[in-house]
Amino acid sequence: MTTTLYDLDREAFGEVLDGEPRYRLDQLWSGLYEQLADPVDITNLPKKLRARLDSELPTALTKVTESVNDKGDTVKFLWELDGGSRVETVLMLYPDRATVCVSSQAGCAMACGFCATGQAGFTRHLTVGEIVEQVVRASQRAAESNRRVSNIVFMGMGEPMANLERVWSATERIHGDIGLSARHITISTVGLVPGIRAMRDLPLPVNLAVSLHAANDTLRNELVPINKRYPIDDLLDACADYLDVKNRRVSFEWAMIDGVNDRDSDAEELAELCRKLRPSAHVNLIPLNPTPGYPTKGTPLKKVYAFRDLLEKLGANATVRQNRGTDIDAACGQLAAGQPVTLSKKR
Repeated sequence: MTTTLYDLDREAFGEVLDGEPRYRLDQLWSGLYEQLADPVDITNLPKKLRARLDSELPTALTKVTESVNDKGDTVKFLWELDGGSRVETVLMLYPDRATVCVSSQAGCAMACGFCATGQAGFTRHLTVGEIVEQVVRASQRAAESNRRVSNIVFMGMGEPMANLERVWSATERIHGDIGLSARHITISTVGLVPGIRAMRDLPLPVNLAVSLHAANDTLRNELVPINKRYPIDDLLDACADYLDVKNRRVSFEWAMIDGVNDRDSDAEELAELCRKLRPSAHVNLIPLNPTPGYPTKGTPLKKVYAFRDLLEKLGANATVRQNRGTDIDAACGQLAAGQPVTLSKKR
């Protein structure tokens, strides 16, 4: 696989710049990660050096399409990678923040039937450079609207914990060099307990999000197949350990599926799980977004809010997440990088 511009760390760039004055490394690093500039646009570098860097170190992401929703506040990028795999990145502009939803794999092996990425299957892990470059490109796009990216969520294509070594290296780069606070970075998982425990022992206090979707093993085994390997009790133990060490919020993502996980009994089970964590986990309720491979519909919005109200009455903190980019297939669970999906049987 070709080494690309953002694959290189500072030490590796020092070798690339061997023979140049030492200060050139500072200039290059600042240009790439503080100015978020392409090498050809880092004007305090000599033109000859800029041209060499541009020719020797290609970027990893080739833009195939860029889609903007009707409101103009959500942008979805479709990228092609070395070897032909494709991934998607979503930039979401809010009044008080700008968030990038980053992919960590091309496809996903977790096989959650209601998720378009899971329906498409797994292709490969993304490299550090491919992950970091998503943030850089989205940040450049945000700057066109005089906005600065403030939040990163690893909730795009793929299971971050299955590619944790590269995801963590990218996170350190995003934190240490691009300059985003660890408290504004969220890494999600469908419940890979070893990954949660490994991240517990890593230095940055990033937020942990768990795609839960069911609060009993019988239903979760069906919705999230990895639960058969790492059942809910083991998952909760890992989340509790993460809270103890990091003192950061753990959130439970809950895609609301009509007639499947939106009953009063589901709310009661979920609230009980939340109370087991101290401080209590926060629940993000997400009306299921439509995907070609999962015919079951999302819970009607009125019922979503009633579910939230019941959770709060039962002592759990809950928020209804605002869907962004549904009209351009950029919302939660819809990222498939243009890959066809197979229609699954209805429950």
